[in-house]
Amino acid sequence: MAEAIEPGCILEMKNIHKSFGGLKALDDVNLELRCGEVLGLVGDNAAGKSTLMKILTGFYHADSGKILLDGKEVHIDSPKVSKRLGIEMVYQNLELCQNMNVAENLFLGREILREPVFRFLKISQMEKKTIEILRKLKIDIQQPRKRVDRLSGGQQQAVAISKAVSFDPKMLILDEPTANLALKEIGKVLDIVMRLKEHGIAAIFISHRLDDVFRVCDRIFVLRGGCRVAAIKTSETNHDEIVRYMFLGPAKEGAQSA
Repeated sequence: MAEAIEPGCILEMKNIHKSFGGLKALDDVNLELRCGEVLGLVGDNAAGKSTLMKILTGFYHADSGKILLDGKEVHIDSPKVSKRLGIEMVYQNLELCQNMNVAENLFLGREILREPVFRFLKISQMEKKTIEILRKLKIDIQQPRKRVDRLSGGQQQAVAISKAVSFDPKMLILDEPTANLALKEIGKVLDIVMRLKEHGIAAIFISHRLDDVFRVCDRIFVLRGGCRVAAIKTSETNHDEIVRYMFLGPAKEGAQSA
């Protein structure tokens, strides 16, 4: 039977604990992701962001706690299970094959094959679907046969996001998507993140760039020392307050929650 879920939530991580030997990485963390929102996940290095997301994507197992999707408890014991449940993560290293083109990257490992001779690819169909996804997100890459290593950093980030969207996920986790990009390309990538909401895809946006977080995120979730210290509507906070929570805030979350 489905548990009670906070209204409008697609994801709840409840009372998550994780330790590595004697080191406590996460201490009773509760995270909620609401339908169609972009949630900023921020914190200093070693705050617990990566550990929390690795639990959600099945790379780590929590010592205790629950994960609920659409109000139903799920057990994510591998990345394969996480993907099957509609959770996609775009890593900072992008995991693209540089010597392959855009369409080949989007369909890598799930190529569309001709029947009954499965040795041949339906290249035109793969390219058509690639163009459809790029247009859906208004990504300005006109040639699905263009090699990835000939694309700019921002375009490669766009390809990685498009690949994740091609799996028709419920939610995306974006790990530092604007790191190491030129200012002009940062804006284009952030525009793509905003378009995810238009298509009903919720996202967790991990970033050290607070300007980017404030531009695209509906709420900001702050971790410090493995503890949740705040979850605040972006419209109700500012840079200084978030920095204070990241470095000087309470060890446990106080009244600030939205």
